[in-house]
Amino acid sequence: LPFQLTAAQDKALQQVIHDLAQPHPMNRLLQGDVGSGKTVIAAAAIGIAGAHGAHSALMTPPSILAEQHYTTLRKLLPAAAGIPADRIRLLLGSTPEVDKAQIRKELESGEVLLVVGTHALLEDPVDFSKLGLAVIDEQHRFGVSQRAALRSKGAAPHLMVVTATPIPRSLALTLYGDLDLTLIDEFPPNRLPIETRVMRPIERARAHSFIRGQLEQGRQAYIIYPLVEGSEHVQAKAAVDEHEKLQQSVFPEYRLGLLHGRLGPEEKEQVMAAFRSGELAALVSTSVIEVGIDIPNVTVILIEGANRFGLAQLHQFRGRVGRGALPGRCLLLTE
Repeated sequence: LPFQLTAAQDKALQQVIHDLAQPHPMNRLLQGDVGSGKTVIAAAAIGIAGAHGAHSALMTPPSILAEQHYTTLRKLLPAAAGIPADRIRLLLGSTPEVDKAQIRKELESGEVLLVVGTHALLEDPVDFSKLGLAVIDEQHRFGVSQRAALRSKGAAPHLMVVTATPIPRSLALTLYGDLDLTLIDEFPPNRLPIETRVMRPIERARAHSFIRGQLEQGRQAYIIYPLVEGSEHVQAKAAVDEHEKLQQSVFPEYRLGLLHGRLGPEEKEQVMAAFRSGELAALVSTSVIEVGIDIPNVTVILIEGANRFGLAQLHQFRGRVGRGALPGRCLLLTE
């Protein structure tokens, strides 16, 4: 690995190695705050499975996060675990039918050692020749029957479910009593705490001016809205309308991107690619960026209508900033 594991990651890894060596399947819930390094533990489990000729499936809810995991693991696994990049495939609902058929064929023949995907992995025609490990990321987005459906694709594969949502121990036992709990309770050494501030609507101009200051330093920002488009029934700001206003009146000198669930997969990917490369200074979005997006240059997130989101969602949003060596700020504008 290009970095040292933290003591908490090392402990988690030892537990996983111990589980994988047992004659019965692993049932483990891996919980750790956003940015604590859970993906590398999942990658290690996938590497161990691959070394023994078993296949792995990593399932995650939004396609944006699945694509990100796919990119990360194609970089990490060949170097760290000897799994060739061409034996890792991505399967989404939006994957063209011809490619889906090819991936299914490769899964059945055993050519693919790891498939990363969304709910598309649960579709009936997807069969594995030797599924040894199922990893479910952002576990809170899937139901018990979906967890079971993925497991049923193999003969009692090992199961690892991963979540960044803080779950109190008593609740974890109630919800996931069938799972052993591993807690990664330590951050990598370069992570800085994220400053969170609650603001009133009259302070909006102040929030915008803080964002401008960050953009002037070459940093990037997220601006989150609860709705895609305005509604007569809900008095809340919407991403599409506000994107236009922000672009024209507030940040005319910067390029702002727009991302929401109604865009097609290709459009989403184009927007994310432009944002990652720095072509876009800020991204106006709905909750589609709630989980997993990792862009170290983003230092501020402004959440409009913060009272319309749940605590777990706000926790996830906050984790989108401060992912590099720069401090992160989370501004909650509440009605």
